[in-house]
Amino acid sequence: MHRKILLTAAAAVLLTAGIFFGIRYSGRTVRPFNEKKALRASELETDTDTGSSGTAGDTAANPLNAYDALSVPTQITKIDGTWFIVDCYHDQILYHDNLTDPLDRWSVMTSEIAQGHTVAGDGTVYLADDTDNNRVLVFEKKDGAFVHTQTFSNIGNKPHYIVYDASTDTFYCWSSFSGEMYLFRRRKDDSRVYLTEIRTVEALTHRYVRSFTIEGNRIWFVSGLPVDASAQGKAAVLCCDLSTFRVLKTYPVPDAVAGMAQLLPIDGGYLITVSTDLAGSQDAATILRTDSMEDLQDGKYEKIYDRYFVGGGTPYYLGEIDGTYYLTEHRLADHAIWSFRTEGGKITDVKTVY
Repeated sequence: MHRKILLTAAAAVLLTAGIFFGIRYSGRTVRPFNEKKALRASELETDTDTGSSGTAGDTAANPLNAYDALSVPTQITKIDGTWFIVDCYHDQILYHDNLTDPLDRWSVMTSEIAQGHTVAGDGTVYLADDTDNNRVLVFEKKDGAFVHTQTFSNIGNKPHYIVYDASTDTFYCWSSFSGEMYLFRRRKDDSRVYLTEIRTVEALTHRYVRSFTIEGNRIWFVSGLPVDASAQGKAAVLCCDLSTFRVLKTYPVPDAVAGMAQLLPIDGGYLITVSTDLAGSQDAATILRTDSMEDLQDGKYEKIYDRYFVGGGTPYYLGEIDGTYYLTEHRLADHAIWSFRTEGGKITDVKTVY
């Protein structure tokens, strides 16, 4: 009995320590969120009758998609059982409950974005980058419809990629032209979102970098193109510490694959989509597979785009959902989104989704 009481007391002490000092999860310390230390709160959208929690009032259903094809889709993802497609050049985000219905059966989450690229959610709030307006929009679901409830203005220069990382309970939004990462959090009992930190990767402040990938305690940044004469050094993939954003290692890449879009660890190696070469030509667009990041600078990689996919387009973002991988693509009229699997490091079961 005494041993049980002591164990219970010890557990209480550990729980209290976790509450005050942060909980260790997957090798990372997640600090309790304190909005008083945040840089700024979201701007509430008053036209949706938002209260202090950011919850919207009555709203009509979201409209159906008016297009029968996608125009430069950048992302497909699945959040809480709902599929989302960012239809970049149509300035909208679509959502639906399956991938078999035609696109005109999909609903429009928002058409307030200007060439947005990604959307992410934690089950309560959904954050989308509004790239050309340098904003992040916050949505909530009310009576079965998505409502724009909060806004963050002046978010860097072309915010381009946003991810929710459950391990750190944080939304990470990348400003693709300024080398800045904007971190957003909220309290568990409140949907109001706050900007908590802005971190800078100095080596990327003058490069156009399209995405990042969180892998454990590391964050990978794909190689990007110089945006002005201030860009220093050779194009390279960077591996940084997620907690500090300190550069751990730099992996130079050849000019022919400098304009990367996405890096995805897979089957002990890496798949990398390439949008352009160093000069910005999409004729260089391809997909690479490499077993080692060190091999990139020597050109020791396999080009798999033409082998497993049609080729001739521009492959963009990659992602894994429920054991299947998805690829967005543009410049090809009949191929906008692909699905595939892998086995033993080889691409298998390639299908056209839309």
